[in-house]
Order: sequence, then C-alpha cells, then structure tokens
Amino acid sequence: MTTIGFIGSGNIGSTLARLAVGAGHHVVLSNSRGPETLTELVESIGPRARAASAVQAAAIGDLVVVTVPLKAYREVPVEPLRGKVVIDTNNYYPERDGRIAALDDESTTTSELLQAHLPESFVVKAFNNIYFRHLAGQAGEEGRSTLPIAGDNEGAKGTVTEFLDSIGYDAYDAGPLAEGWRFQRDTAAYVTPYAGPEKDFEGAGHHAGADELKARLAEAVRYRDR
Repeated sequence: MTTIGFIGSGNIGSTLARLAVGAGHHVVLSNSRGPETLTELVESIGPRARAASAVQAAAIGDLVVVTVPLKAYREVPVEPLRGKVVIDTNNYYPERDGRIAALDDESTTTSELLQAHLPESFVVKAFNNIYFRHLAGQAGEEGRSTLPIAGDNEGAKGTVTEFLDSIGYDAYDAGPLAEGWRFQRDTAAYVTPYAGPEKDFEGAGHHAGADELKARLAEAVRYRDR
C-alpha cells in the first residue's frame, strides 16, 4: 500500500486519485487554492483520501504526481521532492501557458523542464496523452490499454510501471525524457489511440495495446517538420 501525493487536482489528478484509491493506495490531494477547496472531492473519493497543501502532499507522498498547468511548473516545491519519483502529466498549450522559447524551438521537452526544476528528483512522463474520461473508463484487467512513459532513470520507470499495473494499465517504455515529445500534444499517440474510430470522448473509448501504441509513437513528427 502506497501513498500517492498529488500536486494539482484537476481532471487528470482527480481521476488518477480515484483509480489509486480503488487499487488500495492512499492519496493526498492539493491544489493552488488551498485544501479547504478540496473537501467535496475528498469526500467523494472516500476515507483513503485527504487534502493538504502542495508542500505537504509532496512530503507525504511515496510517489508524487505533478498535474498542474505547465505555466505553473516553477511553483512545484523542490525540497520535499528530493530523491522521490515524480510523475509529470504536463502538456504545453501556448494559449494557456504563454510562449516558452525552448519548447517552441523544440530544444527541450515539458518533462525535461520539470526535471531541471527538480534536479534531485526522478521525473517520469506519463498520463499526458490520454483524455481523463478514457483514463477512468479503460482501467482494469480486461483488454488492458497501454500508456507510454519516458524517463531518464530506470528504477523510477519501474516504480511508475508498477503503479500503472496497480490501477489497471500496461506501460510502454518510450525511452528517456527527451523522447517524451513522441506523445506530446497533437502527435499520433496523443489522445486519439484511446478514442477509437468513432472518436468517442465521452465513453470508455478504445483499448490501445502495446503494438498499436508503438506504431503511433513511430509516426511522431516534430512540429518544425510539419
């Protein structure tokens, strides 16, 4: 049984928290507005969930999920995350996050930015390429979906793979953080594999297996080459 800390409790964070509790984990949720704003969400998830500040969630979590808008990544607490595995769900949306030159010229990736901010943590990119309704609807043992992960530390990727397994997903190792661009926004592996031919964004969608995901990752084209 593990405690998962959440820095950010939006659609992806709250969905992951529910899946984690369903798998027997404890969760500590936080957001930028304070724990008192999370009372209703915590009550809906159940007794294994509680709210705290971002610093507390980072300190308490055995594994920590950072799921905030990219523009806020510098606000993620550094000290309590030292030595910890950190899952990064970020995507870059310039209309929301403002222009970030290093992402515009593709000299780095979103998760590499977070890793630079957390130099003594072990960042693994995951959960950024699946719509939250599909994330909730496809978890389970039957017809498992596969989600890509990327990271520079093999042990950290192993930890995230185990967490994925516990909530009902297989993991596909896409390589180091620098390869995370292959499943970033508007690539072939972004959202669509799980939506299915009908592009159902409200229901469970389509279970994407490892072979399908591998093919989608191979189709990825840099923004500058389009």
